[in-house]
Amino acid sequence: MGKSITKLVVVILIIALGAAVALCGFHIHMFGWDISYPSALDEDYGIRQGLDLVGGSSITYEAQAETVSDDEMQSVENVLRKRLDALGYSEATVSRQGEKKVRVEIPAIQDPQQAVETLGQTAKLTFRDADDNVVLEGSDVKSAAARYGRTSENGADQHYVELTLNDSGVQKFAEATEKAAARKSENKNYIAIKLDEETISQPMVDNAINSSSCIISGGFTSSTETNELATLINSGNLPFSIKDVELRSIGPTLGEKALETSLFAAGIGIILILLFMLLVYRLPGLMADIALIAYIAIVTFLMTWFRINLSLPGIAGIILSVGMAVDANVIIFARMKEELAAGRTIKAAVSAGFDRAFIAILDANVTTLIAAVVLYYFGTGPIQGFAITLGIGTVVSMFTAIVVTKFLLHQMVGLKISNPWLYGIAKRKEA
Repeated sequence: MGKSITKLVVVILIIALGAAVALCGFHIHMFGWDISYPSALDEDYGIRQGLDLVGGSSITYEAQAETVSDDEMQSVENVLRKRLDALGYSEATVSRQGEKKVRVEIPAIQDPQQAVETLGQTAKLTFRDADDNVVLEGSDVKSAAARYGRTSENGADQHYVELTLNDSGVQKFAEATEKAAARKSENKNYIAIKLDEETISQPMVDNAINSSSCIISGGFTSSTETNELATLINSGNLPFSIKDVELRSIGPTLGEKALETSLFAAGIGIILILLFMLLVYRLPGLMADIALIAYIAIVTFLMTWFRINLSLPGIAGIILSVGMAVDANVIIFARMKEELAAGRTIKAAVSAGFDRAFIAILDANVTTLIAAVVLYYFGTGPIQGFAITLGIGTVVSMFTAIVVTKFLLHQMVGLKISNPWLYGIAKRKEA
């Protein structure tokens, strides 16, 4: 019994401390080290807020070409969307404005010029030989990915970037690398990768490459460098150059008090849920309330740590996953009450309740996760934001219901509390 009390108190204190840290952050200076974690509401380092909550900046780009096709403008939209997603701005919007313009709205960045710098270069991606002749264009590249491992059978593990070319790019690249390799004696056996006139990489070529994939290696000291290069290559596949022709700041579409009002409403909702679980399920409900606080702390921590954008659809995803977390506990407790009413002991009822509810909870969460993955893969902007928060919330809700609540209830069993009223039933057969 003593061990159960100790474990219960320790876990509750950890959950309470975790919730406080997740919401308020901390900063510790000890032994010459600065250890800090930002508050969830920190404007610079906390949870990113969407356009509808905090506003941001609007950039209008115009194609620098006399004539453009719908397919080319669609390509521009796709590339800008990929850049924003790679930078973590899944809640940003990209929309066509007329025949030759595209408008990008980025949340949380109030200075439009900073927004342009954050979005990065809008130049056309080209691959050029030592004589500055274009040998490959961005449209010839399918994708670029940062990798870590061996690039040869006897080589050491290293950071590198893997390029995947389409059919037209394979032939062009084979001819270009063959010519480049032949100029090794002149020290001109390289192919420069450029965004407009700026070189972002200049890999050396030793042999002709006649393959749909190739690697860029050597000189990379971290995954940050390879990720940056891969992102620039992936986001530079524009069919022509574009120029920012209009910059302006925009206000929150839901009003300046939208976030404050939303948090207030969420707080009231959570308090009502906590009271409902406590009044209806009593002692198990109290354990579920503690697990729900752990859920809130974990979700807040993850959203702050990964700088996830939070907009109204994202809030909807979190609320939906809160409902799933509570629903999982309701299923478990309903099974427990059935077992207790049938005359089983508290310990046996708790174990049977979780065992019988597990499949139902797992099925519900797996189907929700599948929906979240599909929404994220095929959706854009706010739809992806909803999918991200729903996916995170679903995984965390399943963890807190199956692991945290179960642990807390087993510790309560160890306290030998046997009053049936505390478990939501009128009477129970003693064993």
